[in-house]
Amino acid sequence: MIELDDTDRAILRHLATDARLSAGAIGKRIGLSQPQTWRRINRLTEIGVIRTRRLVLDRDKLGFGVTVFLGVKLATKGRVSLEDFERAVSAIPEVQTVEHVLGLYDYRLRVVARDIPDFERILRRRIMTLPGAGEVEANVLLSEERLEGPIG
Repeated sequence: MIELDDTDRAILRHLATDARLSAGAIGKRIGLSQPQTWRRINRLTEIGVIRTRRLVLDRDKLGFGVTVFLGVKLATKGRVSLEDFERAVSAIPEVQTVEHVLGLYDYRLRVVARDIPDFERILRRRIMTLPGAGEVEANVLLSEERLEGPIG
């Protein structure tokens, strides 16, 4: 585990809230100069604490009003490799995340669709035709709240 001090944690909290903040803006908020803040952000990136800064799109405004979490159990483990399934499912643009999990299902997928009929089309024509796809359970997202990460 990497040791972080209170200043590192403060920087991470600000970046987690808005990754577009400049080092100067963060520095003003936490009482550091722009160069000091930039050096710390650079160090946090170099040691892998900050892996990337991402663009988060508003799915509703882009016309994707339905989000569904799918639990997928592979039908033929052994005949189809996990890599084949992961490669094929990752090529579907509506699949936002692919998580290999332990439990009732082998994979957990986050899928976006314009509406329920669009989701049904994606499920039938794309996901259920994937190599090794077997049992599937769908959970439609009703609402979502962003929680702060474990940055003490």
